[in-house]
Amino acid sequence: MSYFLEVKSAKNGLPNSIWETYSAFSNGYGGVIILGIIENKDETWSTSGLDADSCQKLIKQFWNDINNRQKVSINLLRDDVEVYKKEDDQIIVIHVPMARREEKTVYINNNLFHGTYRRNHDGDYHCTRL
Repeated sequence: MSYFLEVKSAKNGLPNSIWETYSAFSNGYGGVIILGIIENKDETWSTSGLDADSCQKLIKQFWNDINNRQKVSINLLRDDVEVYKKEDDQIIVIHVPMARREEKTVYINNNLFHGTYRRNHDGDYHCTRL
């Protein structure tokens, strides 16, 4: 993908890796997570076939998880989730802002030392403990 953009299929439910990306984007300069998209081997994109019911379930689960302090240390989002329709498929776009200094560090799974991520190039990487 890229430094500021990550696509995830989400065809089989909310991917666990969404939270690593959320942490990495929040701890960096922000970014966009798009659910319902597959990156093909030739680096083109295709929709993954999310229907409207699945989309609404994913959104509900996303909001429940992001507001669960056991899952994510802080919810930085307000109205930053949008749904788009492409033919019969749904696409969810999540705009993740950069955390302000007083909001950092954003970590997941209630574990500051093993749940903090940073973004390098197009991947999310664990931050090391100093």
